Amino acid sequence: MKGSAIPAVTIMPSPLFLWRFKVILFLLWGLCCCKIGWDSVMRMSADLRDLFLYEAFLYYNPLLLVALMIWLWGVNLWVFAQSSVNYARVFDLAQTHLSHREIWRCATWLTLIVPTSMTAYLYLYSHGEVSLAASQPVLLYAILLMVLFSPFDMFFLSSRFYFLRTVWRIILPLQAITFPDFFLADIFTSMSKVFSDLERSVCRMVNRQVATIAWFEADSICGSHSVAIPLVLVFPYLCRFFQCLRQYKDTKEKTCLLNALKYSTAVPVIFLSALKYHVFPDKWVSFYRPLWLISSVINSLYSFYWDIKRDWDLSILTRIFMFKNPSTWTNLLYGQIWVYYWVLASNLVLRCKWTYKLSAHLRHNYLTVFTIAALEILRRFQWVFFRVENEWNKMTAKQNLEMSSDMPSEGDRLLDSNSHTV
Repeated sequence: MKGSAIPAVTIMPSPLFLWRFKVILFLLWGLCCCKIGWDSVMRMSADLRDLFLYEAFLYYNPLLLVALMIWLWGVNLWVFAQSSVNYARVFDLAQTHLSHREIWRCATWLTLIVPTSMTAYLYLYSHGEVSLAASQPVLLYAILLMVLFSPFDMFFLSSRFYFLRTVWRIILPLQAITFPDFFLADIFTSMSKVFSDLERSVCRMVNRQVATIAWFEADSICGSHSVAIPLVLVFPYLCRFFQCLRQYKDTKEKTCLLNALKYSTAVPVIFLSALKYHVFPDKWVSFYRPLWLISSVINSLYSFYWDIKRDWDLSILTRIFMFKNPSTWTNLLYGQIWVYYWVLASNLVLRCKWTYKLSAHLRHNYLTVFTIAALEILRRFQWVFFRVENEWNKMTAKQNLEMSSDMPSEGDRLLDSNSHTV
């Protein structure tokens, strides 16, 4: 009719188009960061270029590894959601818990912010703005801490509270140990190098050594020979050790003591390695290095045995990849014998990979250290699949046993039917 309003038609782009557009923007952003960062590094003098690149990498590489862990944790949750593993029940999560998409969203923001701050640090320093460059990692760390500890109902408050509460229970195991407590503590043992770098970064920020030459001295308060380094490295293992003792106190199971022994074998490895920087080279080579090698082999093999024998159930290996809906991943991974051999071989190799730290120059070879830390996170990512599935199978088996015990037996049913016969 004349004068009637014509309804507006809203044209929305398809989700696939939006996803591709975001990927293109992400790649363009990555290329810009790489180009600006590379040009900034090339502007520095040759004698200081590697040192300041090492310092920049020290501030930002632990956060990049945290982002990697969050990305992989999202993959873990996605696989659990596709399979029959109810991870929300395993971890006793509320209905408002984060899904894998929300986990990936957090990882995306962290992946964007950290390299951007690093690029700004390199650009400002190379152009003579030293004070502004020094403020970049400080601002980044401060913002992340405020987001993590913010009491306001934003940025997934309930999930942050759950995480911080679990961390507090790990540090002070004064209560009964739950599955989330020792699960997160196990992940922290794989991130001990990340915590060590975070400690060194915060130490330099507090002592105003960011973008200065004061930190170059290895024996300085925040230097590479600091006593705090082995203390931070060993702290996650000590937390896990005391958790096992607490479990033994509650359950009286001897396997808890054997598990505590496994974590205690990491202590001599860490402190003997630290002695390399505090004793004469001849004494290290003749006495301490053989002890270090023996302790490292014991720790690696003991941990590998515990993964295979206790944490996983190899009789049901790869069943987690039997998805509810048909999937390429199911055809590729479920019931394949090569997955069995891959899990065994890769776990053993990655358990022993950190013995390369015997090289004296490794602490300053930041790319090698980053690669080793990333490989350890990948090993833990693989470990999560089978550890959570094993726990879920225990829960379902216990539930089925309780249900069968509550059901009346055949004889009881016959007696009951006879008593009602007239």
